[in-house]
Amino acid sequence: MQNAAPRNFTAEAASLGAARPQARAARMAARRAFVEAKQRFMASVAHLEDEPGRWLQHQIRQAQEPVDLWLLRSAVYRALTDGTPAGHTQRGELHRFLDTAFPGRSGRMTLF
Repeated sequence: MQNAAPRNFTAEAASLGAARPQARAARMAARRAFVEAKQRFMASVAHLEDEPGRWLQHQIRQAQEPVDLWLLRSAVYRALTDGTPAGHTQRGELHRFLDTAFPGRSGRMTLF
């Protein structure tokens, strides 16, 4: 019968354990931010019923990382310049959201 390894109660081990809840909280906050961004993108293109609009909706649904959405932003903006009031409104709302989510980035994104 093997003996179990003794528990490590050193200061280093204690500090690793203390960081875990913070790391988990950071991961959860990043996930929430990504979900909110994905919902905002979907709301922006929900009114588009043509083929490019359906393609954008599919691409947004398939996004797994924040960078996936960031790469779609120019296509979404282009689709929202259709001259309709809904497109103009959604474009403005998405622009304000991205400015809030990434202040001072002026077109550059730092991933969550």
